[in-house]
Amino acid sequence: MNRSLHFAVVILNWNGLAHLRRYLPSVLATEYDHWDCILVDNASNDESVSWVQSYAGDRVRIVQLDKNEGYTGGYMEGLKQVQADVYVLLNSDVEVAKDWLMHLNNFMVSKPELAAVQPKILSDRDRDKFEYAGACGGMVDGLGYPFCAGRVFTDLEADHGQYDKPRQVFWVSGACMVVRAKAFWECGGLDTDYFAHMEEIDLCWRLQRAGHRLMTCPQSVVYHWGGGSLTYGSPRKTYLNFRNSLFTITKNLAPKECLIRVWSRLWLDGLAAVFFLSQGSVGDFVAVIKAHGAYYRALPQLIQKRRASNMPWIPLNAMRGVWPGRIWPYLGMGDAGRRKMLVKLMAFVESLALKSP
Repeated sequence: MNRSLHFAVVILNWNGLAHLRRYLPSVLATEYDHWDCILVDNASNDESVSWVQSYAGDRVRIVQLDKNEGYTGGYMEGLKQVQADVYVLLNSDVEVAKDWLMHLNNFMVSKPELAAVQPKILSDRDRDKFEYAGACGGMVDGLGYPFCAGRVFTDLEADHGQYDKPRQVFWVSGACMVVRAKAFWECGGLDTDYFAHMEEIDLCWRLQRAGHRLMTCPQSVVYHWGGGSLTYGSPRKTYLNFRNSLFTITKNLAPKECLIRVWSRLWLDGLAAVFFLSQGSVGDFVAVIKAHGAYYRALPQLIQKRRASNMPWIPLNAMRGVWPGRIWPYLGMGDAGRRKMLVKLMAFVESLALKSP
């Protein structure tokens, strides 16, 4: 491979001193010549910026924002000041292998039709397992519920090399999103109304609607701690996930299927809220109710975004990385039922793999 793309590894920070101390050294140890490291700081009030300045010097360029813009707003403001062929939106709690960018470069150079790529994301809590946020590439089911190669809801697989073939996916993880800058801006970038969570699925859906392809590059490996900004199980995270998932399907589903699938999701969300309450998770129950209230208030604006979109409307089941079945019954299944569904999902995931990597 004799061509080198220019990568900008952009880390968004908000009071992340502990994570930066733990994970930034591995990023700066990257063995690749054509790349820059940029820290976009969301108005932190800890010592994270001064520590990076002292530790890294001119190896890290710092872009400081005046207020906490969230994940989406922080990246949108920061990336306006970054020039590169490829952006890598990297969480601050991610450790990378030394050759991670080399593999990503070789893969993207060999496949210029790709708009976005994801490495294999393993857990830094248990390095034999995939990590929740993206695992080895994201898919959705026929109702738009996300799942991953290596993760269904909260069940994580051990990595045995079963997903080591590059494969087409519906979405790539926001924990380590590798996206060509030109495609990113042409498709509108991240929607700042999301603040955080599900924004990568919305962007990837728009990339596909614009005719782009997305894939995994599992030869590139990173380790994600997870829950660096909002801990897993946080009602705030529940709120953002439920609200933003409704935002995403309302913005992107084709007209003929939008109403029925949004209605189905609203009904299933109600069942999820009742389940949370039955388990004593009052905070999550309230979060779902609040998410629906926020969705209804935002609905006029979401309809305006649909009307303003100039991208083709593509039926969900006609897109890459969409399993035509439904994954929500998995939550109510016993072990035998879950194993049967996992066999079907793994067969589907395998069908997306390149035959000759």
